[in-house]
Amino acid sequence: MPNTTTSVDVDELLRAVRELSRAARWETAGRLLAALSVAEPSARANVALTAAEVALEQDWFSGTDRAAERIAAAEEEVPHGSWQLGFLRLRHTYARLLLVDGTLRFGPAGKDPEALATLRRRARELRDSAPDGVRRGWAEMYLGLITDNHLAERTAARTHYEAALGAAEAAPDDLLAREALRHLGDHAHDTGDRTGALAHWRRATTLGARAGTVPGTLSQQLLLAVLARDAEEESAARYLATEVAHWAEATGAPRLAAQATAFLAGADPTAPSPGN
Repeated sequence: MPNTTTSVDVDELLRAVRELSRAARWETAGRLLAALSVAEPSARANVALTAAEVALEQDWFSGTDRAAERIAAAEEEVPHGSWQLGFLRLRHTYARLLLVDGTLRFGPAGKDPEALATLRRRARELRDSAPDGVRRGWAEMYLGLITDNHLAERTAARTHYEAALGAAEAAPDDLLAREALRHLGDHAHDTGDRTGALAHWRRATTLGARAGTVPGTLSQQLLLAVLARDAEEESAARYLATEVAHWAEATGAPRLAAQATAFLAGADPTAPSPGN
């Protein structure tokens, strides 16, 4: 049989893997990572960290449960820790704590106050120890998400989102800007500022598409459907949501598909959870 082994630049290949992950090609990204054979310790660490990042993305959108195992494998390759590993742990814990009795729940109800305080403290430590502006911006973003979605401190959360957006615009970093604009738009929408929400969500949709995040862009399209319904343009709202449901199902993002289907049945994906 012919020798199919070849040499590639590991960093360039890992960038391609992350792009596949953003495009919801998680299985392809995983196979590519599994096919890698690297001996140099720092390269092995980068491969393990990237595998954990891919698993986090897949778990979030498709409902799989792979991140814990991948993070544990990364810890073996990075025994003394790193900022990136700490951030992956933070993201995983943030997502895990959103589930209460198997149900997505925003706000502090039913959650361990000490666990939430520890999560926010870790996010602050990552922000203060970030090696550059972009990573500081991502830590600010998660400080906002923790403050907003776990602690229900909306005013304080907005300050973190604004700091994250500033860091993203200084870099620039389209993915970080998209995340910040998505949540700033949500705040504008909650206060009845539909013009501001539309501006933020349209820009977030554009930036997400430019960065190649397929499920992220679809989730933004669903928010634009919310605004169409707010404006009593129900046919446009239903058209957008129907396409989001089809695309999400086709790309392996069932949670997003379920949100779009619920929207078609009359649910509001931006409404707070009961009791919060």
